[in-house]
This record gives sequence, structure tokens and C-alpha cells, in this order.
Amino acid sequence: MNKTIFLYYQKTDIGSVGIAECEGSITHLFFESAAPLQDVELLETKLIAEAFRQLNSYFTGKLKQFSLPLAPSGTPFMLQVWKTLCKIAYGTTVTYKDIATAVGNPLAVRAVGMANHRNSIPIFIPCHRVIGNDGTLTGYRGGLALKQQLLELEHSFRKEKKC
Repeated sequence: MNKTIFLYYQKTDIGSVGIAECEGSITHLFFESAAPLQDVELLETKLIAEAFRQLNSYFTGKLKQFSLPLAPSGTPFMLQVWKTLCKIAYGTTVTYKDIATAVGNPLAVRAVGMANHRNSIPIFIPCHRVIGNDGTLTGYRGGLALKQQLLELEHSFRKEKKC
């Protein structure tokens, strides 16, 4: 039996974004240039609307941590990497080696890179916060310019003083 996947696109501060839901969890986030899923129902569900609300709050600096049910699909190692990515503090960066070490395999730097590449829910699972060991930006599904934009956004709002 096929599961129904709902997909909806909305204009955001970074262009058109698509968010997909299946069985009550967010499964994908698509940037403007990405090919969408096949066999989906175009519908903005309550969960997708909430995901967009949180995403837009993130873009304005009002939200620093997402609270959505996420269901990425991958190997046990990828799931472990993605869980670790969700622990990276807003406005900070870590290296691929840091993530490899955190998941218990310091030599798995390339495997961490592949897990980041296969992250189907970027931004919500913040793979943009992972940088090269030398401090340079490395691959990002939405492009390096978007990765830089997201990091700068977080950095600028992180610096804001609280009342």
C-alpha cells in the first residue's frame, strides 16, 4: 500500500521552497532548483503550514530551534549523523571531522559528508552548519551562496542583545 505524500511550495526569503509530509512527519525540503518527488498530492496540510510558519520565523531571527516531527530516510549511520546535526547550536559551525568524532567514528569524515549530501530536510536538519576542517564552506544542496546566507543570518541574529 502506497503512503500519501503531501507537498506544498511557498515563496520564502530564499526563494520558492517545497515541503513534503508523509504520515504526520516532514520528509523533504526542496529548494527552488530541486526536482520534486513523484506521485505526490499538492496540498498544504496543517503540518506543512506549521513548517512554513517556523521556517519564516527562522528567517526573521525569531526562531532558533525547530520543533517539527521529522522523518528523514537513510541508513542507520545517516540517521545518527542527522540526529547529531540537530544538536549543533544556532549560529555556530562544526567540521565534518567534529561530526564524525561525535558519532563515534573519527575516520568517517567522508561518510559524514555523504550523509550531509543526502539530507532530505535541509535547514530543519541544519547541515549548513557543517564546514570544512580549514574553515571553508563545502557543498550544499542549495548552493554555497545559500549556505553562506544561512550562516550569516544565524550569526547576525545570534549577536543580537536580549532585553
